[in-house]
Amino acid sequence: MGQSQSLKLTNRRRENVVDHSCGTRSMAVEDLKELRSFLTEKEADDDDEECVSGDISILPDACLACVFQFLGTGDRKQCSLVCRRWLEIEGQSRHRLTLNAQSELVSAVPSLFSRFDSVTKLSLKCDRRSVSIDDDGLVLISQRCKNLTRLKLRSCRQLTDLGMASFAKNCKSLKRLSCGSCTFGAKGMNAVLDNCSSLEELSVKRLRGISNGVAAEPIGPGLAASSLKFICLKDLYNAQCFGPLIMSSKNLRTLKLFRCSGDWDRLLELVTDHVNGLVEVHLERLQMSDAGLAALSHCQNLEILHILKTPDCSNAGLISVAENCKLLRKLHIDGWKTNRINDEGLIGVSKNCPNLQELVLIGVNSTRVSLELLATNCQKLERLALCGSETVGDAEISCIAEKCTSLKKLCIKSCPVSDHGMEALAGGCPNLVKVKVKKCRGVTGDGVGWLRTSRESLAVNLDTTEVESQDAASDGVQDENPTVDNQIEGPSNAASSSTSRSTSFKARLGLIAGRNLMSCTFRKWSSFGGGSRCH
Repeated sequence: MGQSQSLKLTNRRRENVVDHSCGTRSMAVEDLKELRSFLTEKEADDDDEECVSGDISILPDACLACVFQFLGTGDRKQCSLVCRRWLEIEGQSRHRLTLNAQSELVSAVPSLFSRFDSVTKLSLKCDRRSVSIDDDGLVLISQRCKNLTRLKLRSCRQLTDLGMASFAKNCKSLKRLSCGSCTFGAKGMNAVLDNCSSLEELSVKRLRGISNGVAAEPIGPGLAASSLKFICLKDLYNAQCFGPLIMSSKNLRTLKLFRCSGDWDRLLELVTDHVNGLVEVHLERLQMSDAGLAALSHCQNLEILHILKTPDCSNAGLISVAENCKLLRKLHIDGWKTNRINDEGLIGVSKNCPNLQELVLIGVNSTRVSLELLATNCQKLERLALCGSETVGDAEISCIAEKCTSLKKLCIKSCPVSDHGMEALAGGCPNLVKVKVKKCRGVTGDGVGWLRTSRESLAVNLDTTEVESQDAASDGVQDENPTVDNQIEGPSNAASSSTSRSTSFKARLGLIAGRNLMSCTFRKWSSFGGGSRCH
C-alpha cells in the first residue's frame, strides 16, 4: 500500500507544470489547495504516513518554483545542482538574468536561453577593456526573449543603430531601458521609441553615438511618448536632442538631468508648458538660472525637487517654486558655496511648503532665523541634513532641538558645532532616532558619548577629521609619555636645535601611537553606544 501511495504522489507531481506567474512571489489558489491536501493527507497505516511526511518530492513544480523565487542567486545555483527536476524548474522560474556581455557570449546564447526561457529582466554588462557582443548577438537574444520587459546595457560598444532597431522589433513589450557607455546613436534610440509602445522608464548615460556633432538628430517622440513616466539623462553632450521626447511625454512624472551641457532654461519652459504632471525633478550641474526654476513652478504637483550645483540659481527662483508648489515634500539644495541661496529663500520655503518632510542643505549658509521658521511652519519635517554651512553652530542646533518635534533623522557635516550642540539634542527632538555627525571639529567623543548615555535608544554616528584625531591622540599619549608631549608642543624649539631630525621622528612616532590609542577609544565608544550606526 505504501508503494502504491508513493507512486501515486510521484505521478501527480510530474503532471504539474511550472506557473511562470510565480515571479511575483505569489501562489495561485489552486496550488495552495493542492499543497495543503498533500501535506494533510494521512493514511491509517503508519508506514504510509512516514513515507509522505518530510518528502519534498511531493511538492508540485509550481510550488517549488515559488520557493526558488525567495532565494538569492547563489542559493538558486546550488539548488539547480540537486537533481534534473530542480535544474529544469529553477531555469524555467528564473525571470531575472545578468550576463557578462563579451563577444564569446554569442556561442552560448542558444543553450542559455533554452534553459532560462522565461527571462523578462536582462542585464548585459561588459568590461571596458573587453570586446562586447555585437548586433548579431543582441538580435539572437531578442529572438529568444520576446517577452523581455527590462533591459540594461553597460559598455556594449559594438552595438549599432541597426542592432537596436532589430532588437526593438522583436521585443515590443519592453517597459524599462537603461543604457550606459554604448555607441549606438539617435537612430537606434528612435527605433526603440517607435516600436516599444509600452516603454515606461528610460535611462541614458554617456550615449556616445549622439555626443559628436553640433546638430544632433532629434530623439522622439515615437509611440513610447504616451507611456513614458520616467526619464533620466546623465553625462550627455547633446542631451537637448531628447527635447521632443520629453515635451511629448504627457504622463511623465520623474525627470532627472545630471551633468548635461547646454542652456536648459528655454527647454524647461517648453517642457513645463506641455507636461503638467511632473512629481519629481532632479537637476545637477546644469546651465540654468532662475528662469528655469520659474518654469518648474508651473508644476503644481511637484513633490520632490533636487537643485544641486547650479550656481546661477538664487533665492528668487527658489521662492517662485515654493509659492506655487505647495505639495513639496522633499527638497535638496547644493548651493556650491555661492551664497546665492540663503535665509531669504529658506524663509520662502517655510512659509509656503507646510508638507515638507525632508530637507538637505549643502553649502547653504542658513541661520537660526530661517531654521526656526522651518521648524515652526513645517511640522512634518522628519529628515534634516546640514552640510558645509559656515553659519550653523550650537545656537542653530539648539533651535532645531527645541522646535523640530517631528524630526527623526539629523545629519550634521562640516559645520562649526561643538559638544554644546550635542547637549541640546539630548533634551530636544523627542522623536529623534538617528544622528550623524561628520567632520565637525568642535564635537568630541566625550560629547557624543554623553548624548548616547542620555538617550540610549538614539543611534549616534561620529566621524571626526584627521586633525581631531591627532589632537585627541596627543592627549592620549600624554598620560603614558610626557616627554613626547613636550616635543609636540614645542616644534619651533625642536627645529632650532641640533637634534631636530630625531625629535621630529619621535614626534611622528608619538602621533602614530596616539592614533592607535584613539582608534581603540572610538571602538569603546561604539560598543558603549550599542554599536549603533547611521546609514
